[in-house]
Amino acid sequence: MQHLIENIKQCTICKDKLPLNPRPVFTLDPESKIVIIGQAPGTKVHTSGIPWDDASGKQLRRWLDVSSEVFYNTKNFAIIPMGFCYPGKGKSGDLPPRPECAPKWHNILFNELKHVELILLIGMYAQNYYLKKEAKNTLTETVKNYNRYLPKYLPLPHPSPRNRFWLNKNPWFEFEVVPALQQIVKEIL
Repeated sequence: MQHLIENIKQCTICKDKLPLNPRPVFTLDPESKIVIIGQAPGTKVHTSGIPWDDASGKQLRRWLDVSSEVFYNTKNFAIIPMGFCYPGKGKSGDLPPRPECAPKWHNILFNELKHVELILLIGMYAQNYYLKKEAKNTLTETVKNYNRYLPKYLPLPHPSPRNRFWLNKNPWFEFEVVPALQQIVKEIL
């Protein structure tokens, strides 16, 4: 697996389409139990090289009810984004993840991860890619029907502070989904 990790770290497949030099940000271990598939690193994570090392990560760890030490223990969590590098700035936030990464690397990585018990699909890009026709028309519907995708997948909204309007509009998420998520994570870990 170390050879595969090094190959991904040196990936330049979309170099000409990135605003910054490629810097794939991900973590994993052959023993990882839970995989987090998010969108793509933001500028802070691109700079630090540590996945979810921002306000979104703090919120995600709160939803999971885990400490940073537990979260960054790769035997617990693998972090594999849809796009491994910072995609650039759009009109209302970062651009979508580069489409080259998931088809190029995800299957290869999942072939190495033999102990995965749960895959968290954060945001529509991950949900549409993995759930395909099973995904609902909106992220809200998909997340609301999270039970339908268990035990393999659990769809979540993005924990970004920019998503506070969605969270305020959908209080059921904090009352229904977050406690279920925390219980499942606790049982797996």
